[in-house]
Amino acid sequence: MTAIEKDTVAKVHYTGRLPETDEVFDSSEGRDPLLFLVGYNQMIPGFEDELIGAVKGERRTFTLEPERAYGPRIPEAVQQVPLQMFGEITPEPGMTLMSDVGPFNVVSLEDDVVTVDFNHKLAGQTLEFSVEVVDVREATAEELEHGHAHGPGGVNH
Repeated sequence: MTAIEKDTVAKVHYTGRLPETDEVFDSSEGRDPLLFLVGYNQMIPGFEDELIGAVKGERRTFTLEPERAYGPRIPEAVQQVPLQMFGEITPEPGMTLMSDVGPFNVVSLEDDVVTVDFNHKLAGQTLEFSVEVVDVREATAEELEHGHAHGPGGVNH
């Protein structure tokens, strides 16, 4: 039986919770399982690390500190930006928008100044995952060359 290790394709169902509040922040429940190529930085580091050695049918529950998840919150990533920089977009608190340097969240809007946060929404958070391994297989040469898993029927990109 194939175990999860580098250069395998893992198919998992998962639920991610914030242990402090028991809030579910993400889940594959009601959707297709998550498919990923192990060892290619497609998942947060701790998620892959905790699944190494798991086999089809196995269930694991683990907790990840921020350093093994989305990292610590970086205070300098919270910035104030002039409203005019948004052009036609009307920013509202809670919005996630994209910039040249990546996604950011709108924190607040006061007068003509928008406070934005470039930290990931889960940065600084301890995360708990419950994972069921649905399948594990060796990656194909094409998947290894492309650096990601391909879904049923081959290439989906």
